[in-house]
Amino acid sequence: MILGIHHITLVCANAQRTVDFYPACLAIRDRIIPCAVLHRMNLSITTSLHHVLIPPRSGGSGPHPTLLMLHGRGADENDLLGLADYLDPRLLTISAQAPFRFPYGGYTWYEILEVGTPEPRQFTESYDRLTQFLSDIKRSYPIGEKRLFLLGFSMGTVMSYALALTRPDEIAGVVAHSGYIPEGTHLTFAWDKIGNTGFFVAHGTMDPVIPVAFARRAREVLTEAKVDLTYREYPIAHYVSEQSLADLAAWLEHRLAVNGLKK
Repeated sequence: MILGIHHITLVCANAQRTVDFYPACLAIRDRIIPCAVLHRMNLSITTSLHHVLIPPRSGGSGPHPTLLMLHGRGADENDLLGLADYLDPRLLTISAQAPFRFPYGGYTWYEILEVGTPEPRQFTESYDRLTQFLSDIKRSYPIGEKRLFLLGFSMGTVMSYALALTRPDEIAGVVAHSGYIPEGTHLTFAWDKIGNTGFFVAHGTMDPVIPVAFARRAREVLTEAKVDLTYREYPIAHYVSEQSLADLAAWLEHRLAVNGLKK
């Protein structure tokens, strides 16, 4: 399989900041526009998935604890970026775009045969591209060793589980919001290596898209595997609430401390 080559988009909240390791370009659709923040550089990083990047708001030049965001069906790489302002300022945030266009707008990681059952071909391709993307960003950005976290929503949670449960040595923790573990797929989970990876599982009890029973199944599976699990249910539908955001932000800060990064 030949992977597509994509540029990144740099998101910088403060145009006066000097950042010495990010690509000096903004990729917008099929155009590359110079980024005034880094006009002195002439770099471009290519990866297997298009993505956007938000530099950390504190913490020096790195290496940085890093949060990889994976969006849900019908959204894109910008969908979860608004959460970054409420999370630990030391995080380098990367948000990836799913590889397949969704017919009703946005992008998707795979088609759905039924809730809880990904279409095998697209799911396999998305998983393969994500594993390559993981290698791409670890090579291209100053990501702290064993300090890479995943934050998924809905279908992005499914892909986060897919990565973390098959490559736990590379993932420090997972925020799994409103999704499910992709059981019954081609993946083989590395349960014997999962002990050092933390999980924060959040789900709405009134979710009409992915019923809360899928989160309770994840709780059962992860508890049986004796992982470090924080499980929360909220009286909400299929979205991130203020309370779930506050809880996941606190969990991430705690996990950073567990990994040796105290404020």
